[in-house]
Amino acid sequence: MVSRIKKDLQKCANPEKAEILSSFFKTKKGQYGEGDIFLGITVPEQRKIAKKYSGLPLSGLPTLLSSRIHEHRLVALLILIEKYRKGDDGSKGEIFDFYLRHTKHINNWDLVDLSAGHILGHYLLNKDRALLYRLARSGNLWERRMAIMATFAFIRNSEFDDTFRIAGMLLSDAHDLIHKAVGWMLREIGKRNRKKEEAFLRIHYRKMPRTMLRYAIERFDQEKRKSYLKR
Repeated sequence: MVSRIKKDLQKCANPEKAEILSSFFKTKKGQYGEGDIFLGITVPEQRKIAKKYSGLPLSGLPTLLSSRIHEHRLVALLILIEKYRKGDDGSKGEIFDFYLRHTKHINNWDLVDLSAGHILGHYLLNKDRALLYRLARSGNLWERRMAIMATFAFIRNSEFDDTFRIAGMLLSDAHDLIHKAVGWMLREIGKRNRKKEEAFLRIHYRKMPRTMLRYAIERFDQEKRKSYLKR
């Protein structure tokens, strides 16, 4: 089945789009996506293929996840999410553990953003969340992004405390991709509870990286954005 997935993806390949995506996802030497290879396939096309092969056993996914081809990894994660969504408590736990064993292959921001909330966050909704704090302290960029993005599941459940705590841990992170993710999650809180977002911002906005702050206040009115950006 894995070989059929790869063949179906190859049929959808678009070299011109692949070149654009390779630049967008920073695949050159020394960049965060170094070595990532793109076929140039849209996400809706990949979703169709993932749905077609959603019956792929869990044992077949590591082959796709370990591929240097980005779309192989993304389709593997889409299949994993579908399995998680349909699974019982036991299989959800198995998928959660599988995900954590393969974090080194979930190594670009779209792969993290696609999956962390649906698997890590959802599984931890009613469980101890210490794991996310360990990920937030990781030396691996993608695991740190997983930590904050997993909290999207909590935000959707109107639970904000873990997002605020992890955001606080990541305020001094050096990487722009963490700044964007933290700002995004703070903005998501603001959509649901502006008072709580602003309470956090009043304490931290002066030391927040500019990108993080801009993402967090994106939905504020112009005058309020200006007041925050004045520092």
